[in-house]
Amino acid sequence: MDAEKVVSGYSKQELKDLRDFYRASLLEDTLPFWMPGIVDEEFGGYLSMRDRDGSLVDDDKSVWLQGRFAWMLATFCNTVEKKAEWLSAAKSGVEFLKAHCFDEDGQMFFLVTREGKPLRKRRYFYSEAFAVMAFAAYGKASGNEMWLEEARKLFAKSMDYVDGTASAGDPKWTDERKVKGIGVPMIFLQVAQVLVANGGDELAERKIDGFIEEIRGFVKDDIKCVMEQIGIDGEVLDHIDARTLNPGHAIEGAWFILDEAKRRGGDRELVNLGCRMLDYMWKRGWDDEYGGITYFKDVYDRPVQEYWHDMKFWWPQCEAIIATLLAYQLTGDEKYAGWHRMIHEYAHKAFHDEEHGEWFGYLHRDGRVSSLLKGNHFKGPFHLPRMQWYCWQLLES
Repeated sequence: MDAEKVVSGYSKQELKDLRDFYRASLLEDTLPFWMPGIVDEEFGGYLSMRDRDGSLVDDDKSVWLQGRFAWMLATFCNTVEKKAEWLSAAKSGVEFLKAHCFDEDGQMFFLVTREGKPLRKRRYFYSEAFAVMAFAAYGKASGNEMWLEEARKLFAKSMDYVDGTASAGDPKWTDERKVKGIGVPMIFLQVAQVLVANGGDELAERKIDGFIEEIRGFVKDDIKCVMEQIGIDGEVLDHIDARTLNPGHAIEGAWFILDEAKRRGGDRELVNLGCRMLDYMWKRGWDDEYGGITYFKDVYDRPVQEYWHDMKFWWPQCEAIIATLLAYQLTGDEKYAGWHRMIHEYAHKAFHDEEHGEWFGYLHRDGRVSSLLKGNHFKGPFHLPRMQWYCWQLLES
């Protein structure tokens, strides 16, 4: 499975077959695993913490997943078919978010009980990110402008956190060694893109270029790497946390950049940036022995602190599937078709549960299943259905 040796393009028939595969995988395998049981008919929102067979293992509610799945369902309504089941389920998600997931200070919780009572609040504001996406997509799907306004207001509040004009909580670190991470500009790049696509927002449109410029600072062409953390002046810091790379995260950021290039009619400079990010982190993340994208790497190939560093999580594979296919479409470079073939075949063989549908979330490096969970605080109907939907829609063109 040497990433340097496998290079082959796709025929038109193969691309049609891939399109049909992604569509069927989404509509006949992934969604039926979750729907309709994920919708909490009593309290609203989604019960996403599921065992291998779909049975419930915990009725607490991840706020991330409330926003993520509501966005996904509303996006299906906007791009596939306005099915009453999807629209109703999306409404359940956004209404639960608005009613139960905001604290009195306007910040959002991370975890709530089934009824919506707060359990946990975190310093970062990714719950807000996914709620913006949900409100915007549902606003478009429902035709209710109120939800778009909610999205715009929450995005503006999130930008106050980003800019430092509002506090998201006490800092985790002291000021002794200031660092910045790629997560905020990367995630809010997509949030801004979603808001623009689902009703428009002047602030979001203005912020897109700024987020892309921030991401550039993490791309180190001299060492062919995308850093997860850098010093406040853009320097690579030689400390174990700052040296830790997350190839799947960087590859996800790469396809956000490529998606923006596509939105702008194939902007060559952005294509080049996204492809460099993909190239650097594919070569650092791909496991030549067993296949798949590993979780953590050290920038200088020193030992990594996190003990799960060589595991295979479901979501980096999904991001690499999107990124390689999109890079192939935008460049025509058969290298990306070869990489897409490799990650597509590996992931569907290793992660898909033939008996119950959907994907396992966590594998050991050699492909043995580590956990049977299909849903927890982080895994749920988002990365996998997003990949299947995005690739299906991409191949329709």
